[in-house]
Amino acid sequence: MFSNKDLERYSRQIILKKVGVLGQKKIQNAKVLVVGCGGLGTPVIDLLCRAGIGEIGMMDHDKVSISNLHRQVMFTADDVGNYKVNILKKKIHKINKNVKVKTYRAKAEDKNLGKILKQYDVIVDGTDNFKTKFLLNKFSLKYKKKFIIGAISKFEGHIFTFDFNLKKSPCLKCFYQGEPAEGVLDCETDGILGSTAVVTGSLQANEVLKAILNVGKNLSSHILIIDLLNLKFRKVLFKKRKGCICENI
Repeated sequence: MFSNKDLERYSRQIILKKVGVLGQKKIQNAKVLVVGCGGLGTPVIDLLCRAGIGEIGMMDHDKVSISNLHRQVMFTADDVGNYKVNILKKKIHKINKNVKVKTYRAKAEDKNLGKILKQYDVIVDGTDNFKTKFLLNKFSLKYKKKFIIGAISKFEGHIFTFDFNLKKSPCLKCFYQGEPAEGVLDCETDGILGSTAVVTGSLQANEVLKAILNVGKNLSSHILIIDLLNLKFRKVLFKKRKGCICENI
C-alpha cells in the first residue's frame, strides 16, 4: 500500500493511464543495477530514484574529478576526490529515502559481476569502454536479464535495449562482431557535450521504466542513434547473428 505522501510524490506518474497505481507498484518492486556512474549513469540514477524504483545498485570504482562536473549531473565541486558511489548513496537518500541503495565500489570484472548482476531485474550500462559492455552483455544473457546500453561521443548517443527472456533477441555481439577499435565512442579522446550525455542517459532511464511497466515500443533488435548536433534520431535494425553467443537463447 502507498501512503498519502507516496501518492502525492508520484501523482504525476500515477495519473498516466499506462502507469496507474499498479504500474507504480511494479516500479516500487523493481531492482535495477547501474554499472558506471558517470555521464550516463548519473541521469539514469537521478531519474529512477525520483520515479520510485525499489532498489538501485550502483557499481563504480572511480572518484569524482573536476573534469566530470560538466556532464555528471549529480556531482558538485564539493564532491571532487570522493568515491562516486558513496556520494550518490547520500544524494539518493536526500531525494527519496524510500529507495534501497546498494553500492559496489569495484571495477566490473568476470570474478565479481555474475554474483552481483543476478540479483537485479534490469541492468543498465553507463560505462565508457566496450570491454565492460561486452562483459555485461555476457552475464545479462546468461541470467536472462533486461539490458539497456548507452554509449556517447561528441554530439552523438547510441542506445540498445535487450530482453534476454525473449528467444528472438539478438545481443550486443550481434551488432559489434568484434570489439571496436580503441577510441571509438570515447569521451576522453573525442570529447562530449554535457547535454548529449544527459539526453542519452535520460532516454536510457525511459527505457528502464518502459521495460519494468511493459509498455510502449522498445528497441529490441534495433540501435537508436541520436545526433543532437543535427537533431536527427534514427533506428537501425539488426538481427541475431549465426554463431553468436546468443544463438541458443
